[in-house]
This record gives sequence, structure tokens and C-alpha cells, in this order.
Amino acid sequence: MKAFLQELALRNRAFYGFGWLCLASALVCALLIGVTDTQVLGINAWIKPMKFFLSTTIFVWTMGWLLVHLKSPRAVNMYTWMVILVFSFELVYIAAQAGLGELSHFNISTGFHATMWSLMGTLIAILTLWTGYMGFLFFRKSFPELPAAYVWGIRLGILLFVIFAFEGMLMGQRLAHSVGGADGSDGLPIVNWSTKFGDLRVAHFMGMHALQILPFVSYYLLKRVPFVILFAIAYLAWVSFVLMQALGGNPFLAW
Repeated sequence: MKAFLQELALRNRAFYGFGWLCLASALVCALLIGVTDTQVLGINAWIKPMKFFLSTTIFVWTMGWLLVHLKSPRAVNMYTWMVILVFSFELVYIAAQAGLGELSHFNISTGFHATMWSLMGTLIAILTLWTGYMGFLFFRKSFPELPAAYVWGIRLGILLFVIFAFEGMLMGQRLAHSVGGADGSDGLPIVNWSTKFGDLRVAHFMGMHALQILPFVSYYLLKRVPFVILFAIAYLAWVSFVLMQALGGNPFLAW
């Protein structure tokens, strides 16, 4: 891990530092979970910002690690600061709403909240499209210095990330993540995925983490391009099944 962090700092100093900031913020949220009893949708209000800070750390460190291969400093630098600005806005708002004991997502209860919700959605759409463009650059360029399987793992990992990031629009349109019941029902520990109803967050989570899973298994396990493509197809089929399960109103795991 130490070697990874040292190399990451060399590859993308801004993402390296921002990731540590988000990780420290997640730790603060974890501490607040233990000392506060404010709840949103039936769970401690600080669980959600903690999860978002952690997921942001994973995302920026992953992209910081991968984008160096493009050898396009200007494009990478512009993307890096766009990501940092977008996530800074979103994370501050999510944390502020948690402190107030109010919803951040799907909250259109006032003109202010509706505006903030719309702005968050617009900025995340821009971030996702821009990430898709960075993925396009990986498809466009050749990388003779890298294992071919690893390159395809990066390409398909970013592609699946973009697809299932936009799956979040289903939740935005519904102003809810549950299908068949209200948000806030009994859920799995930490992730809080509903154990009573369908939950669109499951496919959203699994699909976006293809960004980490595909490059990792391609580099360390699969090592051949056909195997990577087959794995990506199987992964897409699995996450699509999970999505259909949720849309049918069925929980990922019923307790």
C-alpha cells in the first residue's frame, strides 16, 4: 500500500491530496456517527456522507492511477480539477445537509433545495460525460508499453462505470432509490440497501466499481484480451440482472 501511495503521489498530486482529504473527512463522519443521534430516513445522518467521502477517495485515486498512461498532461489536468471542484461542491452540501438532519438527494421541498438538487445532477452528469471522454481517449490511443489485457480492462472498466453512473438518472427521475416501497425501510448494514423492496443503488454501486474491478482482474488474473472481454460481458449481465431485480421491486438480499 505504501508503494502504491508513493507512486500515486507522483502520478497525480492533486488527486492524491484530495483523496486524503476525503478519507480524513470520512473518518470525521465515522466519529460523528458514534456521538450523534440525528437521523435521516431511519439511519444516522452521517452514514451517507461517510460513504460518499470514501467512494470519492476510491474514485479519484483510481483515476489518478490510470490517467497517467494517456500521456496527455493538459487533458488530465483539466479533468482532475473539474472532478475536484464537482465533488467538493457535492460533498460539502451532503455533509451540510446531514448536519441539519435533512435529505441532500431527491430533496425538492423548497426552491433552494430544488435548485441544489438540480445543480448536483447537472454537475455529476458533466463529470460522468467527461469521464466517458477520458475513456474514449483510452480506446483511441495505443499503449504498447502496457499489457493488452490491462488496457482493455481499463477501457471496459471506464465504459461500465459511465453506463451505471447514468443509471443514477433512474433514481433522479423517481426522486427515490426504492422500488415497491418508500425509502428508509430496513436495510443492510452500512450500505443500507433495502431488504424489503427493490433498491436501485445496488446496481449503481456494483456497476460503477467496474472501474476498479476490471483493471485489477485484467492485470493480475485474466491476462488475455478475450478473457477480459468475456468477463466484462458477464459482469454487465450480472449488474443488469441486479438492476432488473430492483426494478421488479425485489430486494438484493431479503432478511
